[in-house]
Amino acid sequence: MTRSPDAPGQEYAERCFRSSAGIGGGVLLLALTAWLGGDAMLRGTGNAPWLALAGLLFALPLIVAFTLRPAVWAGEDRLLVRNPFRTITLPWASVEGVRAGYSSEVFAGGKKYQLWAIPVSLKQRKRAARRQVRDAAEDVTGRASVTPRPSGPLRAPSDQAIEDLRELAERGASREGAQGSPSVRWAYELFVPSAVGLVLFAALAIAG
Repeated sequence: MTRSPDAPGQEYAERCFRSSAGIGGGVLLLALTAWLGGDAMLRGTGNAPWLALAGLLFALPLIVAFTLRPAVWAGEDRLLVRNPFRTITLPWASVEGVRAGYSSEVFAGGKKYQLWAIPVSLKQRKRAARRQVRDAAEDVTGRASVTPRPSGPLRAPSDQAIEDLRELAERGASREGAQGSPSVRWAYELFVPSAVGLVLFAALAIAG
C-alpha cells in the first residue's frame, strides 16, 4: 500500500500513475534553469542578479507544476488527481466517466478534469492498433508472421491506464466510503511565488 501525500488519512492501493518522460524532462529543466540563473546571480552586474533571482522565482515553480507535480492516485474509495495547480479528490460514486481522446479526462459532478499525469501518445496508440490488426490477421489465417513479433502491450499505455481507472470506478462506486462530491484544492504554494517573481521581474525591467 502507498499513501498519497495530499490525503494523509487515505490509504491508496498501489495504483499511482505518473509520466516518466515528464519527470525526466522536469529534472533536466530544473538543473538547466538553476545553473543559468545561479550563474547570472554570481557573475551578473547591476540589477542582473536581481533579475535572475526574479526569473528563478517565476520559472522554478512552473517547471515543478507542469513536470514533477502531476500524478493520479487510484484507491478503493476515491480518485485523487494532482494537476499543475489543483488537487482534485473524486469519490468513486461521483465519477461519471473516464476517457482518453487527445487527452485523458475524468468527468465528475457535471465537470471535466484533465489527467495531466496520463498523457496520450497518438504514436503509441497507432503502434498498438497496427499490432492488434496484425495479430488478428494471423489468428484468422492460422499462420505466424515471418518477422519477429515485437514485445509490448496490445494497447497504448494511456488507453490501458484509462481502462484500469474505469474498472476501479465501477467496482468502487457502491462502496460506503466512496460516496460524496468532488473537492478541489488550489496549489497556492506554486502559483503565488511564480506570480511574485513575474511582478518583481517586470518591476526591475521597467526600472532599468
